[in-house]
Amino acid sequence: MALALHQKGLFAWSEWSAMLGDEIKKAQAAGDPDTGETYYLHWLATLERMVAEKGAASRQALAEHYRAWERATQRTPHGKPIELQPEDFLK
Repeated sequence: MALALHQKGLFAWSEWSAMLGDEIKKAQAAGDPDTGETYYLHWLATLERMVAEKGAASRQALAEHYRAWERATQRTPHGKPIELQPEDFLK
């Protein structure tokens, strides 16, 4: 996703690097032991922040999709493809 958004010109790698560094520093200040196990969480936080700050999607839309995916995963049997349905977006 990050690569596709970069290729579409949403951000420069220097922006990404700076924002990722900022997210890691914030996490460390909040007690993250920085063992490498939480790197994906920092990467995801950076992606969500970049998308929101650049106006590609609102934080609200990101949260709605997150909840929809949670609902879809709960109703999907293990090993089956997860498919979002309109009812997954109901609050």
